Amino acid sequence: MLQSIPANEVTLRELKQAFGLHLAQNQNFFSQWSTDNLPLNLSEVEQHLLDRVKANFTELMEDPPMLENSVKMVVLAPLLDLANFYHKPFRIETETSVDVELEDEGKVIRGRIDVLVLKNRLWLLVIESKRSDFAVTRAIPQALAYMLSNPEMAQPTFGMITNGNEFLFLKATRQPTAEYANSRLFSLLNPSNELYLVLQILRRLGEEAIESS
Repeated sequence: MLQSIPANEVTLRELKQAFGLHLAQNQNFFSQWSTDNLPLNLSEVEQHLLDRVKANFTELMEDPPMLENSVKMVVLAPLLDLANFYHKPFRIETETSVDVELEDEGKVIRGRIDVLVLKNRLWLLVIESKRSDFAVTRAIPQALAYMLSNPEMAQPTFGMITNGNEFLFLKATRQPTAEYANSRLFSLLNPSNELYLVLQILRRLGEEAIESS
């Protein structure tokens, strides 16, 4: 009988033991988040909209914590809109159930992906959203578990973890080897509005999905 493990309780060690997952050593493995590869600068209108998103988040943080659904509504939804993920060829799914079986261990990781961005039937982006007082680094094993459940194992999967204030991007592959890498941490606490860069990275991932089709 399989033992069920909630995805939010899985550890990086368990993923390493089950899948041979390791941190990529090649610095070019996850080049998509690098500022050298980002699309053209945002328009003034787009910058103004992102400034409003940051201002809205800052206002609501005066009465913490901001719960997960609020993070999705106030921060995540506008970003997905500006990244054009609500329009074809992309499609959004929410609360997607996933099972990841740990081979030879009699265990299965079960959970629900908060937001899944697809192009046709191919997974593009797994998004894990947390409440504002949750450290995004704690969600790395959970996000990687979801990413490793991608049915198209030959395709790389990208992930984003956010608590509304911080954003971390991930990339994972299953073939030829299971490996992953992460971006630097983007934060709204920094003086500039790092939502500009977050949006540009999202657009870069979308462009790559279109170019690879």
